[in-house]
Amino acid sequence: MNVNLAAAVCALGVVAGAAEVRLVGGKDDLAQWREPRGDWFTATSATTNAANPKLLAAQPGQGLIINGATGRTKNLLSQQEFGDAEVHVEFLIPPKSNSGVYLMGRYEVQVFDSFGAKGQYAGIECGGIYQRWVNGKGFEGHSPRVNASKPAGEWQSFDITFRAPRFDAAGKKIASAAFLKVMHNGQVVHENVELTGPTRAAHYDDERATGPLMLQGDHGPVAYRNLAVRPLAAQ
Repeated sequence: MNVNLAAAVCALGVVAGAAEVRLVGGKDDLAQWREPRGDWFTATSATTNAANPKLLAAQPGQGLIINGATGRTKNLLSQQEFGDAEVHVEFLIPPKSNSGVYLMGRYEVQVFDSFGAKGQYAGIECGGIYQRWVNGKGFEGHSPRVNASKPAGEWQSFDITFRAPRFDAAGKKIASAAFLKVMHNGQVVHENVELTGPTRAAHYDDERATGPLMLQGDHGPVAYRNLAVRPLAAQ
């Protein structure tokens, strides 16, 4: 492990007085997200659609969010911005669908239908850290250690510990962002993965000390629930 990264793992702690921020699973889930929100809507439950298994069916109400009837709408950006953080999120996708959770609107953990899949390119698998993309070429994709995916139509979870990039007083980056740990359905799939820059399809192409959480909404149907962020800070 990089020495500086090892030190960061030990130094992160819960921000004094900072409460967990619940972005999905409250009374007004869409209010936690910036406009425009496209076709996203709230619901009490989600399942694969019996009439068309590539889509989702939902019961109206609160508790989870879904990216529209067709699964092709705008990405969501949280109202609040975060730096170092722990994130818990649960998601459900139909067969062959695709989404992603972007820390700071820049660094993606992939949501994908990968149950039983083999031979996919690095980072596209569910739980993968998606590749960067520069000058028409992809690089630095990170596949999960194990394929922890459940079948499409079942709820799955990520638990992510993330360290934001560091900057000096002049604004020069002195340490890269990193996924210190990513767990997919309770299994560790990444530890101490540094990111030299934003991953492909990020909302921002620059890097800063904080940024909003982003949920990808334009690649296929997805439902999210129990999404909470706990801010962390170096001690």
